[in-house]
Amino acid sequence: MNHTALITGASRGLGAEFARLFASKGTNLILVARSEKELNDLKDELENTFNISVRTIAKDLTKPENVRFVYDEIKDAGIEVDYLVNNAGFGDFGHFSDTEWERHEQMIDLNMKTLSYFCYLFVQDWIPRKSGKILNIASTAAFQPGPGMSVYFASKAYVASFSQAIAYEFQKYGITVTALCPGPVRTNFGIAARMQHPNGFLKDMKTPLPGEVVAFGYRAMMKGKTLVIQGGLNKFVANLVRFIPRKWLIT
Repeated sequence: MNHTALITGASRGLGAEFARLFASKGTNLILVARSEKELNDLKDELENTFNISVRTIAKDLTKPENVRFVYDEIKDAGIEVDYLVNNAGFGDFGHFSDTEWERHEQMIDLNMKTLSYFCYLFVQDWIPRKSGKILNIASTAAFQPGPGMSVYFASKAYVASFSQAIAYEFQKYGITVTALCPGPVRTNFGIAARMQHPNGFLKDMKTPLPGEVVAFGYRAMMKGKTLVIQGGLNKFVANLVRFIPRKWLIT
């Protein structure tokens, strides 16, 4: 019997690559994102390439009430989810006071509330059966403050800390929780955050392809690791910042 993975933010970037990797392993998929067209295009690609079933749900997850809608639709369909990949998230580049509050609120809701609510709902099903795996996409931003992306950096610190805490709580039930902390990746995320423009700060950085990050995160999830940092340099920097005064990190 095939397992089923639920992937949020699945229409492009890391989410789409996670979908392709899970599909290549014979895992059925539930893909959630805002764009119905992009989801259906990916569904057609995966079902035509792999012998799996793909269900798509087009919902805006910046509205946490849609989390319950997605969960209820899955339950009503009689589908048991085995893997939860909380990939949906976004960031903005700019001073905190120059960004509309509604944009900050959407980021807080999506990056933290939606992720937490999905975890909460599915572990209720998994505790009695003593199995289930969660992969939460954090970032190396989790390890330092980020002027110019203050809410985003803080939200990823939450994801890392939250994931480590619930991983401990759920280990006695056979449920694993993994926080994946990549550095910058060559996806549309940077464009959405207004970072990868001609003068953007990612312009000259050597960044990994999404497939590299996804393969690393998938292996960590399957091994039940709690917090992993992709890339040797990223791991070095993340450990180094623990010994640097925080006021130096923000200047």
